[in-house]
Amino acid sequence: MKNQRRLITIYMNLGLSNIIFSVAQASVSDSQNIYLSLSTPPILPEVLPNGLPQSTLQAVKKVHPDIVEVVEHPEEGFQLTLKLNFAKLPHRRDCIKVISDISSLQAVILSSQLKETLWSLGSRDISHGMYKPIKLVYHPREPFFVIRMPEKTTAIFPMRFRDDSDVILATAFFQELMDVGSSSAWAKAPPCTWSPIPPPELRGEPFQDLSTNGGFVSFDIFSRHVEGTRLDKTVWSLLNFYAYVKYHVKCTRGFIQRRMRKRLEILAEAINLHYKVP
Repeated sequence: MKNQRRLITIYMNLGLSNIIFSVAQASVSDSQNIYLSLSTPPILPEVLPNGLPQSTLQAVKKVHPDIVEVVEHPEEGFQLTLKLNFAKLPHRRDCIKVISDISSLQAVILSSQLKETLWSLGSRDISHGMYKPIKLVYHPREPFFVIRMPEKTTAIFPMRFRDDSDVILATAFFQELMDVGSSSAWAKAPPCTWSPIPPPELRGEPFQDLSTNGGFVSFDIFSRHVEGTRLDKTVWSLLNFYAYVKYHVKCTRGFIQRRMRKRLEILAEAINLHYKVP
């Protein structure tokens, strides 16, 4: 029963995105070992024809090697099969951390595929899927699109916010981001554009993916942005762009609220001094 509860936790975390998984117990006599098979729709089948690249497998093997073992031959129809030894799971808080790390393997796979996509930028040997939007889901309910072109790759982020005030703050931030990006000081950064309506590259995509209240932010990635160590930085920035925008909006809202409270205190103090009886 305890193993089932832990397994359900992994289910819940993995099931938040477009990952496909399957769990099968090895045998009744071996109840401590669980086999977890994972698969995610490939971004570029021609780039990753035989499953996951070695770089991804090496990263997976570093995730609690005493508990998680990569099976040499994955289950048919899946990219990765893991053998989980629940007998070695720690207790209490450490157990939660281990389960969270196992659940984050989907992010490792997606990050690896995005790296392969950007690394192949400009390759003449890869032409399949050109100009076709590729939908990626790194955070739940926050998909973004990648469009490969001969000389560049464009990443488009549909922006959605719960509060109207957040939309106003975010829109001002996007416009400032475009202004700063067009300056000579940031000429080497990926060009950024913002539009309140879907860009032409997303024509034909499902309505629910294009229904936003914050518009669309686009970045053009060229080969110079993925050279050497810049590749990891570019991938990290794209995968965490939503989180960065939310953090900026939250900090801006907090700053405005603090300024308003300070102004209110100054105004109240001035009124009290004005009507103070001598």
